[in-house]
Amino acid sequence: MKLLSDILYKTRLEEVIGSTHMAISSVTFDSRKVKKDTLFVATRGTATDGHAYIDKAIEAGAVAIVCEDLPETRKENVTYIKVTDSTHALGFIACNYFDNPSAKLKLVGVTGTNGKTTTVTLLFNLFRTLGYNVGLLSTVQNKINNTVIPSTHTTPDALSLNELLSVMVEQGCEYAFMEVSSHAVVQNRIAGIQFTGAIFTNITHDHLDYHKTFDEYIKAKKRFFDNLPEEAFAITNKDDKNGMVMLQNTKAHKYSYSIKNVADYKCKIIENHLNGLLLNINNHEVWVKLIGTFNAYNVLAVFAAAHLLKQDVINILTTLSNLNSVEGRFQYVKSETGIIGIVDYAHTPDALKNVLETIKDIRTGDENVITLVGCGGDRDAAKRPVMANIACQYSNKVILTSDNPRSEDPEEILNQMQAGVDATDFKKTLRISDRREAIKTACTLAQKGDIILIAGKGHEKYQEIKGVKHPFDDLEILKETIKAMGI
Repeated sequence: MKLLSDILYKTRLEEVIGSTHMAISSVTFDSRKVKKDTLFVATRGTATDGHAYIDKAIEAGAVAIVCEDLPETRKENVTYIKVTDSTHALGFIACNYFDNPSAKLKLVGVTGTNGKTTTVTLLFNLFRTLGYNVGLLSTVQNKINNTVIPSTHTTPDALSLNELLSVMVEQGCEYAFMEVSSHAVVQNRIAGIQFTGAIFTNITHDHLDYHKTFDEYIKAKKRFFDNLPEEAFAITNKDDKNGMVMLQNTKAHKYSYSIKNVADYKCKIIENHLNGLLLNINNHEVWVKLIGTFNAYNVLAVFAAAHLLKQDVINILTTLSNLNSVEGRFQYVKSETGIIGIVDYAHTPDALKNVLETIKDIRTGDENVITLVGCGGDRDAAKRPVMANIACQYSNKVILTSDNPRSEDPEEILNQMQAGVDATDFKKTLRISDRREAIKTACTLAQKGDIILIAGKGHEKYQEIKGVKHPFDDLEILKETIKAMGI
């Protein structure tokens, strides 16, 4: 049982009606989870407003209400706490309720359009290999050492996040690495969290359905760095044109990494093959199993963070050389006839371009590149024609197909993608909404040595159609198709 006065510590209060010296059994912003002696936080979401459920929460046992607007009719023996921003208050309340777990470990957040999952997963695997107890919060999965916890959001809500961090502390974690999405920053999911360090990977077109403008998207990322404490470190990609913007107002110690410019952490790509990369990082050569220039940036960011976390340079590089690629990120299979199939999560224009440029770098020149790509429904529609256009620029054959159409009509998504196909590229473009059939067609079209790229879903094990998640694994379906066809 926690005292309400302790939970409200550091929360911006406007008005309090009732006593703050009462025992609280739980905290929630979901009225369906209210039980006896609960603190209910009425937050305004994109679809619902928690203020409409205050009475329901009290009927279920809530004894304290945090809200932005006080109800006209108030119940006796219930404490009402008015705040300017309920989601911001929820962040600090969650931190205090779970006894500020982020302050008890070294927590590093990674933000950017692309590379977040690879970077945090590599950091997690690196520190696990070095012998530490470590936590991971990522798009693919959350982990506490070897225990996997399913992931539903890139960054969990404030209560789930602090609960996870609390369990990490209880299980002896010294470090934790987490993806920080722009949504999480704007929605105050990380309010009150104490970060030891932050990494910026890059920023390109994505999530404009939510942020509306690219400038607002940049500001969301930047706000993460603006709120870092003085003792933290902030690492940015100097080769991204908005990279140094992230450091403008931060109080944290500033560092940069680069392949093209002078920086604190510098990398040169010596060799780039399908088997990996030979890199020179701060005058040390290292071979890593990851592929492509975009992964050279990820490895460099990991090296920088590990070094700033006081790890030995040789230990970092030795361990990095033994780490494998992250699930769903440039995973490939090779058939008996030499056809190479690549599965990648690339679901933004820049990510797709990076993967296709990597394929261009490692191919000999005689192979055909067959790209299968789709775009998710109920998400940023502006990138759909751009994605199709990029696929056509770098491929000999393009198959437009479904990703996760969600509530949208798959054919309408394909119409919007097809609008980005130039007239000169029509002949090399097919549209097949059935993703399984599209993979089969790509395999049918491929000849010995050709490269098939299946982009967009990567690690996902489902396809979401009309609210239903159907089992679907690009890599497994690709393997099954290759085997069934005997190619």
